[in-house]
Amino acid sequence: MRASLGAPALRFRVLETSASHAYATPTIELTTEITSDEAYEVRTVTLNVDVRIAAQRRRYDSAEQERLREIFGDASQWALSLRSLQWMRGSLNVPRFSGSTTVKIPLPCSYDFEVASAKYLSALESGEIPVDVLFSGTVFYCGDDGGLQTAMIPWESEVSLRVPIATWREAVDAAFPETCWIRFKRSTLTKLQAYRSRQGHADWDATFDALLAKADG
Repeated sequence: MRASLGAPALRFRVLETSASHAYATPTIELTTEITSDEAYEVRTVTLNVDVRIAAQRRRYDSAEQERLREIFGDASQWALSLRSLQWMRGSLNVPRFSGSTTVKIPLPCSYDFEVASAKYLSALESGEIPVDVLFSGTVFYCGDDGGLQTAMIPWESEVSLRVPIATWREAVDAAFPETCWIRFKRSTLTKLQAYRSRQGHADWDATFDALLAKADG
């Protein structure tokens, strides 16, 4: 008769980060290995994923520091103001497995420049993005008697990794090649549309080029 086993403790390891072309919006996929320390069959996992940018774990050149001023203030204050940024919080269901399994976790890359993570990522020239991935949720597994049991995944389940900024750019370019998005109030857009119509500009690039030229005097 075998000894009674405790609830399965899950371990997580991100094997690969890659830009995905399978989504309508820019997305990076985190190929993640999940391993159960116990011999029980895992029926399913309701997995919560919290992805944060650990901005403190990277060096920045002067140009990047200037572009990041809006988020963190002047670089002279970064010892106090440089902080982690929320990138994504989501959940997914992991199907039945024994021993270990691999899942692809979609990491949406917002291109809305009102979002702090998008401002941060667009400010980086090259190198890597320091990231912390925190896992929590519920494990459903078969107990000693064959019945369905549950256990919680503690928030201490965490993986730190570095995502190449080139991977983020590839994901963005797959959805928005050579373009970007800026959010306006409807009233502002109405004025811009009227200006474009009066001036006869063929597209928005020509419209903004004309406005910038006028502003430059």
